Formats: sequence, C-alpha cells, structure tokens
Amino acid sequence: MDSSKVWYVTGASQGLGLNLVKKLLHSGYRVAATSRNAQTLKDAVGVIDTDRFLPLAVDLGNLDCIEESIRQTITAFGRIDVLVNNAGYGMAGTVEEIVERDIRNIFDVNVLAIINVTRSILPVMRKQKAGFIINMGSVAGFVGAPGWSVYSATKAAVAAFSEVLALDVKEFGIKVTVVEPSGFRTGFLTKDSLAFTESKIDGYRAVKDTQDRYLAANGKQPGDPDKAAEILIQLSENQQPPLHLYLGRDAYKRASEKLTAMADELETWKAITIGADFPDQN
Repeated sequence: MDSSKVWYVTGASQGLGLNLVKKLLHSGYRVAATSRNAQTLKDAVGVIDTDRFLPLAVDLGNLDCIEESIRQTITAFGRIDVLVNNAGYGMAGTVEEIVERDIRNIFDVNVLAIINVTRSILPVMRKQKAGFIINMGSVAGFVGAPGWSVYSATKAAVAAFSEVLALDVKEFGIKVTVVEPSGFRTGFLTKDSLAFTESKIDGYRAVKDTQDRYLAANGKQPGDPDKAAEILIQLSENQQPPLHLYLGRDAYKRASEKLTAMADELETWKAITIGADFPDQN
C-alpha cells in the first residue's frame, strides 16, 4: 500500500465519500476532501490533521471554485494521485412530473460537476504522467428501474464519459474506472440525498410500486459502505484496474442479466441492423 498518495474526494461529508475519507486518513494517506461546508466536513470526519487532511468548501457548480480547490491541494500536498468524483444525489419520479429546473440541477451535479472537476485535475495528472480517476456511477446507469429515468440518465452519462475518457488519457499513464454500485447503506434514500416527486397521475403502477419498495429499503440495503471504501483503496493500488466495476450482488445480477438480454436482442435483429448499410458494404 502506497500511503504517500494524495487523494481528492468530492462529496465527502456523508455517505460513501465520508466512509472513504475516514479510511484513507486512518491508513495514512493524504486527503483533500470537498463539501459545500468545510466545517460540516471537519465535524463529520472528526480528524484535525493539517498535515494529511485538507477540508475544502467547494461549490461544484462554480468552475473557479473547483480550480481554486485544486490549487490549494497542490500547494498543500504537491500532487494529486487519485481523484474520486463521488458527489451526487438521486432522483425518483415520473419524467412528466419532474420539473425541468430539477432535471437541470441533477445533471449539473451528477454529470457536469464530474466533467469539470476532471478537466481541472487532468493537467496535474498529465504533468505527473500518472493518475487514477474513479467516477462514481450506479448500476442504474446500465439497468434502470421504473421511476428512476432521470437519475439513470445521469449515471449512464457518467459511464459513457468514463469509457471515452479512459481512451483519451491512456497515453498519459492515467487510468479510469467507473464504479457502479447497487444498494448501499449510505443514506442515499434519505431526504438529503434523494429528490423524490410523488406521482399524482393515475396509473404508473410500476413506478409507484418500485418507489415504495425502494423507499422501504432505506437502512436495509445489502451493500456495506465500509467494504466499498476498502475496495476503492485496493483498486487504487491495482496496476490494471477495470474500466467498469459493479459493486454488490444485486448489481452483478442485474448487469449480467441485461448483458445476456442485449446479446440475444442484437442477434435477433442482426439482419435488420447490418441491412442499413449500402449494399457494397455488406
């Protein structure tokens, strides 16, 4: 374990981000962590060690604020080895009942903030000729559930961004993994992390049933956030990390079932698919 590495973690005052920061500090790593409120972050982490812990108040919707936090990190620690884009929240509801402003807001946090933090840190990692970027996605970005269309769209965007980013930065010695968990006991289904729009429209039975089941599962999810944090640390030490890493038995089951269904569908429609080309291309 190379505990001299410097980590930059967004969304660190609660959930998996908080678990990860605590474990990193306990293991001797240097950590720059962001939250909307630095004091809240300090209180949550419970560690005051200015040599290894740099709590940062960052508005992820403000590019200047992001870049200033990176400058502070470099001033304090000299480098950034691992970026964890963890900040984000959930959204449940039918697409016709969620207002446009709320849709834009979740894309700003779940997608645009990840892109902006990444593009601001890439010059540092390119100069180092090394680095590891972990983007927190969700199995919902690959296998969505009724009522989570907007949230799933944000996480699908994170996965697509990560896939192409990995191709773009490979020559600089920078690795990328998108981590796609299923249900973990991180407070994700609480009011602080979930924007929930209750459906008032008749019907949408699948949406309502699924949302009721998910909300009732709060605090009972099978995923252990401490184990997830340990896995992320181990992942950072792997010389050949996966591009996609699903976390949780449910994530594995859902992803593997969809892959089988997609392969079957692709073969069923193969003739139509390739028939779209000009004849001389067949």
